[in-house]
Amino acid sequence: MPIPLLAQGYQSEASVHTRAIRVFADHLAQLGFAPEVTADITKLGRNATDLFTLTEAGDIQVMHFAASYLVHRVPALEVFDLPFRYNGREGLLAALDSTLGARLKAEIAANTGYVALGFWDNGARHLSNRHRPIHSPQDCAGLKIRTMNSVLHQATFTALGMTPMYIDVKDYPGAVRSNVVDAQENPHTNTLNFGIPAHHPFLTPTGHFQGVSLFLCNRDWAEALPTAARTALYEAATLATAEQRRFAAAEDSEALNRILDQGITLTTDWDRAAFTASVAAVRAEAETRIAPEILALLPD
Repeated sequence: MPIPLLAQGYQSEASVHTRAIRVFADHLAQLGFAPEVTADITKLGRNATDLFTLTEAGDIQVMHFAASYLVHRVPALEVFDLPFRYNGREGLLAALDSTLGARLKAEIAANTGYVALGFWDNGARHLSNRHRPIHSPQDCAGLKIRTMNSVLHQATFTALGMTPMYIDVKDYPGAVRSNVVDAQENPHTNTLNFGIPAHHPFLTPTGHFQGVSLFLCNRDWAEALPTAARTALYEAATLATAEQRRFAAAEDSEALNRILDQGITLTTDWDRAAFTASVAAVRAEAETRIAPEILALLPD
């Protein structure tokens, strides 16, 4: 009898995350599971963040979500939100495949009802807005920006002179369309897939956060699986994680090119040093909340 498995996300079929979940489900379908995938829970009228409670309660088994949303329960995950800390994806992903990843998986298991099946590439996050090119922190002043539900994200944008507003993914595209916010920040693939270029003519590739998404599973369900099925689950997760990262890396330049094809102004002469200095106190304060041994595992 195949093992039922419900996997849900909060993005379109074009998303690199949804594509990876499809890889995961297709592999498990060959290994004694009966997976069912819902790409975007918000199309069912639910908030994206409902995925956390649904998965932890066992109503669904597998989900993906930006790690920032779990910091309030797993403080160590704030390492991904340190502004202007990383210079590209390679070093961070390598650390996540080694000691840092093992430590964070243990922290997640100790503080939640999840097991982390993988760390996914959620892309470097960049600023777009509807008013003007952003070259320096002074250009950010007064802009209302949609943010994720992260204390550190909000503190970062406040330090840049912006007014941060947390808006769930379900309502975020509408907030951009109706000018509830002036600015938003996302990886290029999300900016493209959520239709932002039609409303934001200015994009600055700041890469201020190097995003990571968690591929999570209900821990009790996973631990109750027969040994062979549990092995298959982890095998499929490893395959999906490798593919997701490949999708994400390939998507970066392709998505940016498609954004630029829509006539967007790309501001490349922005002042990284000025941005870094503006948020230095915020980053330093955040680092005091993270265990020194975890900070020591971060890439140079």
